[in-house]
Amino acid sequence: MLLRAENVSKTFGSLRAVAGADLAIEEGEIIGLIGPNGAGKSTFFNCLAGDIPPTSGTVVFAGQDVTRASPETHARLGIGRTFQVPATFEDMTIVENVMVGAFLRHKSRTEAREKALEVIDFVGLKPLANARARSLGTPGRKRLEIARVLATEPRLVLLDEALAGLTPGEVQQAIALVRRIHAKGVTLVIVEHIMEVILTLTSRVLVFNQGKTIASGAPQEVVKNPAVIEAYLGKRHAKAGLH
Repeated sequence: MLLRAENVSKTFGSLRAVAGADLAIEEGEIIGLIGPNGAGKSTFFNCLAGDIPPTSGTVVFAGQDVTRASPETHARLGIGRTFQVPATFEDMTIVENVMVGAFLRHKSRTEAREKALEVIDFVGLKPLANARARSLGTPGRKRLEIARVLATEPRLVLLDEALAGLTPGEVQQAIALVRRIHAKGVTLVIVEHIMEVILTLTSRVLVFNQGKTIASGAPQEVVKNPAVIEAYLGKRHAKAGLH
C-alpha cells in the first residue's frame, strides 16, 4: 500500500470540511476524486500533502506516518501536488520555475537546471524554456505547475483540477500527458470536475460530499449511483441522470 488515509477529519471552527474520510492507494493506480463544489476535496488533498494537518485521523505514506509532517517532508518522501490556481514565479523563466522543484533532489545549480530542462521537454514546454512565466496562458501555466511537481521526482502526484479551464482539444492533450506521467511509474490521484477526464483516465473513483466519501468503485458504475447523482443534481433532478 503506497498511501493510506484513515478517518481523516478537518474542522475550521464550527465548519467540518472533511468528516472521517478514508483513502487507500496502491502503487501504480490512477484514482479519481469527484464531488460537488464545497465537498471538501481540496481540503482532503491539503491534509494528504501536508499543507494542513488533519484535526483527527492518520495518513501513512510508504509505511511512514506523515499525519503531521511538514510539506517538505511529504515532498522528500515522494508526494507532489498541484494547486487549482497555478502558483508561478511570474518574473522567472519557465526553466527557473521548474528548477525550484528540482532543487529538492539536486543541490547544484547545473544538475537542477539539467533536470528542469528534461522535465520541460517531457511536458511540451521546451520551446518556451527561457520565456517568462508571465507570458504563459492557462494551458502553459497548468503544464508548468505539473512540470515543477515532476521535477521533485515524486512517487505520488495529487492533481487538483489540473485540467480545469482548458478547451476540449487542450483537455485531450492534457489527458495524453497524464498517461505519459503514469507510464513513468507515477501513481496519481485526480480531483476533476470534467467527467470525461475521470472516465477516461481512472480505474477507481471516490465521490466526496459534505466531507465524506459517499461512493467508490469503477468510474462507469459510480456515475450511475443514485447517491452520486443526487449529490450533484439534488433530489428533484436525480431521475434525469448525471451527464
